[in-house]
Amino acid sequence: MQTRIFQNKQWFYAKRPEARVSAEHYELRESVIDDVLANNEVLVQARYISVDPYMRIQQHERRTYDVPHPLGIVQRAGVVAQVMASASERFQPGDWVLGYNGWQLFDKCHANDLQKLDAEAAPVSTALGVLGMPGRTAWFGLMDAGRPRPGETLVVSGAAGAVGSLVAQFGKRAGCRVVGIAGGAEKCAYLVNTLGLDAAVDYKAFADTASLAAEIQKQTGGVDIYFDNVGGMVTDAVIPLIKLRARIIICGTISQYDGGLDHPDLAPRILQHMLFQRATIQGILARDFVYRMEEMRAIVAPWVKNREIVFDETVVDGFEQLPEALNMLFEGKNIGKLLVRV
Repeated sequence: MQTRIFQNKQWFYAKRPEARVSAEHYELRESVIDDVLANNEVLVQARYISVDPYMRIQQHERRTYDVPHPLGIVQRAGVVAQVMASASERFQPGDWVLGYNGWQLFDKCHANDLQKLDAEAAPVSTALGVLGMPGRTAWFGLMDAGRPRPGETLVVSGAAGAVGSLVAQFGKRAGCRVVGIAGGAEKCAYLVNTLGLDAAVDYKAFADTASLAAEIQKQTGGVDIYFDNVGGMVTDAVIPLIKLRARIIICGTISQYDGGLDHPDLAPRILQHMLFQRATIQGILARDFVYRMEEMRAIVAPWVKNREIVFDETVVDGFEQLPEALNMLFEGKNIGKLLVRV
């Protein structure tokens, strides 16, 4: 069989950003790749590439939950791809797969690094969203760490995002009163009218923590569970409102990612509230629940198939748009999961 040659494009992570990330921190390279494969190797072509806030965490110089993303290699990312050639019995050309192949059009990888997707069961892009890492984060973060009970009040920051929008809906299904916090009137209308939340608060409408806290208190009467995706002023406003035995889940602090993680602000002021209310606070990472994915999918996948929950996506077209798409996360331009379609 004649060897096929493909034109590849790759975004290499080239420079650590001090604040907002942009194309200047990457280098776009073009090369060729063939379909000559070793035993159990698979050649895949990217169709959807994930853009996630954790990428900005990895770009900081200090160790966070992992070592910093090395310079000079392809930007890491989850990818939904199609098989172009296979030397594995497990995959055939045309199969849809999920892998951690990064920001590149083509990649050769071992069959063990890929997961076959059923395009008939759900849109393949959901493997990067509601049935993937964001869904896993939302489900286990809320259900394991949050332990929601009917009648409790759940507050979700970043509630229009990939994780927050799912947490909010899972909370409603658990019988909670759910109040979402998001930036802008359009997103707040989306939370109430589309996701069915009980109330929404536009943090951008408030100039200081005190006025924001007053509005959250008005909408909640106190907080049993706080699922935090943003940190910063929003979290400063919520923490004093927690009730006895409250549970606080720290999923992300996106407000601090533009350089703030290397020189974090200290926040001892929250500790007195944790003490007085005998509350618990727990950080959660998606990687801690990888081995429980089937447990989550067994519950959530039927909801997805039957359209019982909303799993909106913001899709940007064009491989060249990847760095700017990452930047969109910190400007609040996405609703639901942010993807680049190539």
